Amino acid sequence: MRLLALPLICVASLLAAPCGTWAARPMVTDDARLTDAGACQVETWFRFNRSSTEYWALPACNPGGNLEVTVGGSLADSRGLYHADTVVQLKTLFRPLQTDDWGWGLAVGRARHIGAGVDDTSNVQRYFYLPISRSVSGDRLVVHVNLGASEPSGPERWRGIGGVGAEWDVTGAGKTWLMGEVFDQQAGKPFFQLGVRRWLLPGHVQVDATYGDRLEQGSAARWFTLGLRLISPQLF
Repeated sequence: MRLLALPLICVASLLAAPCGTWAARPMVTDDARLTDAGACQVETWFRFNRSSTEYWALPACNPGGNLEVTVGGSLADSRGLYHADTVVQLKTLFRPLQTDDWGWGLAVGRARHIGAGVDDTSNVQRYFYLPISRSVSGDRLVVHVNLGASEPSGPERWRGIGGVGAEWDVTGAGKTWLMGEVFDQQAGKPFFQLGVRRWLLPGHVQVDATYGDRLEQGSAARWFTLGLRLISPQLF
């Protein structure tokens, strides 16, 4: 039930720039849920941009029941130039989301972008955000809001980040979900993303696909993603 805030879809780097949050695939806007207590998960996906292809893997574990630790990153090929991103994030809940109720928590993290021609001292981003979720109609609809800030290294200062998204259980059986969101993690116009997720083995194996772009005319930020999410049985 993991990143927004920096995947996450990619969540991720937008046009080879590190983002500030990470969420349950395939959403970037995060939810007030954690990986199952005592379990681990891996969210992995391909992101196809206009001029690059990214491969993401975000392993996460929740050993104690209320602290999810995510450590992962990506590799990208941009017309022969190779880039990488690393992400470390901690997330906890102050009010877990329950059916027909609301929940909220806190996530803090650090993202770093590495690549040809990239100054290592100016591509580190620290961030935090509050994931807030509301369940409606017996979990048939779940709405998420993220509010936070990020601090890129270099001349930029802290700036607000956030997102609004929703998941809809198409059949009411909890297997197929449609999602949509609008999120702001960089200077300029916000981004949007539409997608679908399908549980092949409920609670353990999920596949998903998304389409996203920027909310501006003539945007070159269009992307597609194909993802796989694996959740382990209880390990701790």
